[in-house]
Amino acid sequence: MSGDDVGRMIYLLLLLAVVGGYFFVSNRHQLGKMAQQASIWALIFVGAVAGYGLWDDIRSDVAPRQSVFADGGRIEVPRAIDGHYYLNVSVNGKPVDFVVDTGATSVVLSMSDAKKIGIKESELRFVGEASTANGVVRTAPVRLDRFEIGPIRDDGVRAWVNEGELDQSLLGMSYLQRFETVSFSGGKLILER
Repeated sequence: MSGDDVGRMIYLLLLLAVVGGYFFVSNRHQLGKMAQQASIWALIFVGAVAGYGLWDDIRSDVAPRQSVFADGGRIEVPRAIDGHYYLNVSVNGKPVDFVVDTGATSVVLSMSDAKKIGIKESELRFVGEASTANGVVRTAPVRLDRFEIGPIRDDGVRAWVNEGELDQSLLGMSYLQRFETVSFSGGKLILER
């Protein structure tokens, strides 16, 4: 420690002694209650520090993410709390979260995700239609130059941009069929090439 560090440490200890002494003297008639409150705050502080230190472990247990195994072209996607399977894909170099939807025929991008990956709304031609739970929506065909999940890369993936309100982009059967095996086991979706 340098001389400046020692000086700062002494200053902080003196400040702590003065503030602590003030509370001790002003609450000397209620020392039991003050000790109880101090211990509660100490436990809250320790709990916050422990939570911060364990945050990565807690997050991976509560909201596990996909695992990509490069050697076998295998992807394991854990089921989310809501029962769906979410897959993070790099589309044209930008991260896009997809919900795996075996009921969707194609890859469908929300308008916001399409803009995020560089597709201009003014250049889209809405020539298709799709039936959804909210009715019929117009769709525009696009071709995605790069579609990457870890080391697994596909070029020129055909997709559709949904003109309607779509909260999450959909990863439908047209892409899932590129895998040799699509299976569900132990709360995971397993994709293998």
